Amino acid sequence: MNIVFFLVSVLLIAAMFDVRSHRIPNWLTLSSALAGLVYHSVVSGWHGLVFSSEGLLLGSAFLIPFYLNGGMGAGDVKLLAVVGALLGPRGVFWAFLGTALAGGMYAVALLAGSRYCKELGIHCKQGVRAFILTRNFTDLKQDMPTSMPVLCYGVAIAIGTFFSLLKAAYLK
Repeated sequence: MNIVFFLVSVLLIAAMFDVRSHRIPNWLTLSSALAGLVYHSVVSGWHGLVFSSEGLLLGSAFLIPFYLNGGMGAGDVKLLAVVGALLGPRGVFWAFLGTALAGGMYAVALLAGSRYCKELGIHCKQGVRAFILTRNFTDLKQDMPTSMPVLCYGVAIAIGTFFSLLKAAYLK
């Protein structure tokens, strides 16, 4: 079975789970990472195991800081680690860059279309109006919108990785 086809299948399944439940299941990420390690070990021996392990560790390292700061879930970190285990260090580097771009565009689109953004705009407008009239800052934390839209970063990882795979296939 082609490793790219396997990766695309895993990413599609992970994205669907992320959209439906805001979770990426451990059975999917752990078994896929193990499959990547085993595949590269069988195909290239110790060099393949090292290649896959380096990719797995680098994929994890890219997103661990965001997870530790509460910016994303552990499933997202494990999913990028799977990408690394299957594509190796160079592949996960390009997938991470694509993911960062896709995630940024996704976040902007999600915020722009959300009620949170509209409420925040109204709040800022009221704060500016109050400052102009009173020449005094009011407590801007009052009446702030409370819930931001949820970003399913598994979707961004899938899209970013797809773009990196297309880049690798067509722009050598």
